[in-house]
Amino acid sequence: MDTLIRFIKFPISFDVDKLKSDLSGILNKSWTAHYNKNDYTGKWTSVALMSTDGKSNNIFALSNTGDEMMNTEILASCPYFKEILEHFHFEKTAVRLLQLAAGAEIKPHSDHCLGYEDGSFRLHIPIITNPDVEFILDGKRLMMKEGECWYIDANFTHSVANRGNQDRIHLVIDGIRNDWTDSLFYKEAPENQFVKPEVTMSEEQKLLVIAELKRMNTSAANELIKNLK
Repeated sequence: MDTLIRFIKFPISFDVDKLKSDLSGILNKSWTAHYNKNDYTGKWTSVALMSTDGKSNNIFALSNTGDEMMNTEILASCPYFKEILEHFHFEKTAVRLLQLAAGAEIKPHSDHCLGYEDGSFRLHIPIITNPDVEFILDGKRLMMKEGECWYIDANFTHSVANRGNQDRIHLVIDGIRNDWTDSLFYKEAPENQFVKPEVTMSEEQKLLVIAELKRMNTSAANELIKNLK
């Protein structure tokens, strides 16, 4: 039987009213179009709450670059988001709000080294969602509700379609595994169930990823290019 862990719904929940209160002050700010332009249709935008240069339009998510993360000017006005980040005792490598507009779709794709078995991971906290959001992970639909906290193994193929009439917004936190997170994760599943799936990337996908990494032109991106080649 296949017991590989693809996701975890943690027994943690956050105050939806407080989440939406912090979000309300950000909706009129400048949101940046997601950089993986080949991976989606419609409008998919983001605001960084932490980034390597402290700018809210720096929405790149690269695990374990070694660069110190800084709070952005947006996070300064969000006391509850700050409280949530302080709740999680691990090094953050990206903290963003991701907004998928009504009618928009993120095409099936897998991310590079974003499973707990890689030593890095991604958490989703829905702030605004609706029952017509179809989040598919490795063929299974996940119903993530507002205020919940989910781990998604992004090494597995996943896609999202917002078929509702309201934009979907998640707080998405990428981090580095440590003893504190081991305790959190292994309460939900044994360590031997966190195994990297065998993913084959087409030559076309590989070229698109390399082109995007070249555009980013950071030391971490250049290292990933070497690995891909």
